Amino acid sequence: MPATVVVGTQWGDEGKGRVVDLRAKESVLVVRYQGGHNAGHTIVVDGETFALQLVPSGVLYDHVTPVIGNGVVVDPVVLLAEVDMLERKGVDCSRLVVSTHAHLVMPYHQAMDTANEERLGEDGIGTTRRGIGPAYADKASRIGIRVEDLLDPPTFRRRLRAALLDKNELLRRVHDHPGFDADELAEHYLEDVAPRIAGFAADTVSLIHESLEAGHRVLFEGAQATFLDLDHGTYPFVTSSNPVAGAATVGAGIGPGVIDRVVGVVKAYTTRVGAGPFVTELDDETGDLLVERGHEFGTNTGRRRRTGWLDLVMLRHAVRLNGCTELVVTKLDVLDTLDRIRVCTAYEIDGVERPNLPDRMVDLEKARPVYRELRGWEADTSNAREVHDLPPAVRDYLDFVSEWVGVPVSMVCVGPGREQYVHLSG
Repeated sequence: MPATVVVGTQWGDEGKGRVVDLRAKESVLVVRYQGGHNAGHTIVVDGETFALQLVPSGVLYDHVTPVIGNGVVVDPVVLLAEVDMLERKGVDCSRLVVSTHAHLVMPYHQAMDTANEERLGEDGIGTTRRGIGPAYADKASRIGIRVEDLLDPPTFRRRLRAALLDKNELLRRVHDHPGFDADELAEHYLEDVAPRIAGFAADTVSLIHESLEAGHRVLFEGAQATFLDLDHGTYPFVTSSNPVAGAATVGAGIGPGVIDRVVGVVKAYTTRVGAGPFVTELDDETGDLLVERGHEFGTNTGRRRRTGWLDLVMLRHAVRLNGCTELVVTKLDVLDTLDRIRVCTAYEIDGVERPNLPDRMVDLEKARPVYRELRGWEADTSNAREVHDLPPAVRDYLDFVSEWVGVPVSMVCVGPGREQYVHLSG
């Protein structure tokens, strides 16, 4: 069946939304399968910027039905605000569909998130404090509230009271927080939120399978990226869900056999937000240049991103974890002014050169990069639209990346605009 997964291969911010937007042209459904509003997708169309948090990137096409799958945790207030923002910009959101099985992010989740980070101080994870982790924790503890509960007032009130029993006790005793009134919260959500959410709620699993069975192409997108994955990322500096491609099966309700294409998105360099190991990090003028030219500030948080050279050890591991069939390289134009470009091809750990990602965090934290230096192109690539428009040094760079990680580079992006890309294959 014609299903494609688009996945980030680094620590997020690779430009997945941009790639999904381009691939959505040939799709009928674009399905978000995990995460929450703690990660943003930025798309530039005809000079106008759209910063999306929950609504799938395909919403900008009239023929696409954007779907929020069961694996996503949804703050309904944020979702409705995003819908309002898009509609003010002339984007029709009436096609949006939200799984009845998606769990809700509630105000007490955000309070818990903030309180935990403040309590941990310097040992904090560096979360966005949007309540995503606590919402997933409630889901795993089986005390979460789902979209379907919001549509049934007696059930919503009952589950809300149950959830607040422990939450209020913990907030008051440990975090010096006044807690939440169950009746006040219920009244607000049932009167102001539920009627609007009801118009989007649906059985998304059946919708997806009916589309696949009809032969329509379906595109699946995740939030964050491979090395923020709860199981495979740089734990504990990770997100609270599984962004890897395999999670699309659980987060959208499909079998692995329907996926025929996995597109890995990678920046031409590496960035990271928040704490955690970063082997190729640059604390010098080159790092500042990457921040400036790449506008490396978080879509949601505004935080400056940490920057470094492209890490092929990480990338090859991500290709393996996700089963990538191809790569899309983004932000190539950020490197245009450099005369020499480095890529990391191995790690040195305790004096021993290692080609693979270490399986212990203690080793990753002390790893030092082993670089290969490639010639830069020192030319403006932003106007390239065909392969022959790219300088030979660019093609050498892309060939080196492809050969090292074992999958082809199918496309390269050379600017933020929707039309600023070059197809190489696929």
